[in-house]
Amino acid sequence: MTPTITHIKDLVERCRQGDQRAQMEIYDRYYKAMYNTAYRITGHSAEAEDIMQEAFLSAFTKIDSFKETSTFGAWLKRIVVNESITAYNKIAKLGEVSYNDELKNEADSGGIALDEDDKNNKKVRMILNKIKSLKENYRLGLTLHLIEGYDYEEICEIMNISYANCRTMISRAKESLRKKLEDHEK
Repeated sequence: MTPTITHIKDLVERCRQGDQRAQMEIYDRYYKAMYNTAYRITGHSAEAEDIMQEAFLSAFTKIDSFKETSTFGAWLKRIVVNESITAYNKIAKLGEVSYNDELKNEADSGGIALDEDDKNNKKVRMILNKIKSLKENYRLGLTLHLIEGYDYEEICEIMNISYANCRTMISRAKESLRKKLEDHEK
């Protein structure tokens, strides 16, 4: 076992005992990656911030249900994705939520939350912006599949669609993205 894995297991055990310093260390360690996940799914900075609060609160109150059959990060990411999907569905049901300009400006200029290394890569930024411009269900499906790494079965469960619909949607989303990228290069 690597020192990092051992350290995380120790932090999880301390969280189970109610250690707030351990909770803060886990929050600091995972916040950025989990925020980016929530942001890519919802497309709204303020919504992603709310999801972070809910997801970490949920994780810390349900930490006893964490079984070490997966990593803590994967377990936490599942909570974040589920919270994000719930928020996304509410937004879709109510129509686009309008945020004031101050909140809109919290996101980076491209509207995509990127790691520092990726900000220098114009092609990555352009592709992510093209993904963001897809129809909502295409954007969500591709984000879950290509960026978050979920397989079709998991996406079916998350989006509450059949396997055939999932494959068709992902295929159409990829084709739509391919066309947008080709148009951009012309």
